Amino acid sequence: MTSSIKDVARVAGVSVATVSRALSGSTVVSPELTARIQAAIHETGYRPNLSARRLRSRDSGTIGLIVADIRNPFFTAVSRAVEDEAYRAGLRVILCNTDENPEKEAMYLNLMEEERVTGVIFAPTRQTADQLALQAWSFPLVLIDRVSARGGHDAVALDNAAASSMLVEHLHAQGYRRIAGVFGNASSSGAERHDGYVAAMFRLGLEPRSMFVPPQAQAAEQAALQWLAEAARPDALIASNGLLLMGLVRAVRQAGLALARDVAVAGFDNESWTEIVEPGLTVIAQPVDAIGRNAMMLLAARLKDPTLPARKLLLSGRCIARGSTARRVSPALPGSAAG
Repeated sequence: MTSSIKDVARVAGVSVATVSRALSGSTVVSPELTARIQAAIHETGYRPNLSARRLRSRDSGTIGLIVADIRNPFFTAVSRAVEDEAYRAGLRVILCNTDENPEKEAMYLNLMEEERVTGVIFAPTRQTADQLALQAWSFPLVLIDRVSARGGHDAVALDNAAASSMLVEHLHAQGYRRIAGVFGNASSSGAERHDGYVAAMFRLGLEPRSMFVPPQAQAAEQAALQWLAEAARPDALIASNGLLLMGLVRAVRQAGLALARDVAVAGFDNESWTEIVEPGLTVIAQPVDAIGRNAMMLLAARLKDPTLPARKLLLSGRCIARGSTARRVSPALPGSAAG
């Protein structure tokens, strides 16, 4: 039989109102009486109604985590890092997936209001990110992976432009010159990686060639197949996230070409499959654990002092070079002698 708050009051020898005040953390109830009520809760097996407690308190002990695509291993890893840090802090996590859909983002932000969460960690689309500062939220927001052009919120992200430049410079050093790239069209990170790619190409005296696509493997595959069918096809391809990188690999194979020998491929996110394909793929490894830890750190600081200025932490990526970008061997000139 389910116990009620009345049962707790009876066993503790206090009024229902006193039990309610103790559950809400009221300092009116003495520590000794609170301990007696907690013992009565344990004895009766009573489970407080969390919804009712949320109505009485702003601190629900719950944070919202809203990510763009939980199928993307990057967000899977970041979600795990956030959850680990939340658990250490004694917080619960509500996880929501938006599929880069602004309507779903709006729905889940409203859900966070209804759930009276303590704070939200959010990876928004560009459209939503730029609108966040226009509305007052009842909870603090920390953005991950993406930033808002308007500012106004704490954010943790990769230094996307620098990381993208790192890939271009690596390919150039390996002998590649016709370097094309596919970039996600939904987020600020895709735009920043594109900017870094274009800047690096111009700096090296190369002609950029790029395409923005939906952040899906099939979209990258179709874009790459168009390029690979050309007579003067690119000799290297870059993808701005792991799903797009997978699409590039599929396109190379579907075109009957070989990675590295016919076309180099590189991208973002050091996922397990990028190492076990043959040859392994050159990638920018993102500091996913640090992104999750820093997001929780910024949220904790914001909860402690809401008047702090908005902060943006940019973290560095690491280029892991593998066989997919092996040094390009220039074909021998006609009539040249070997040796």
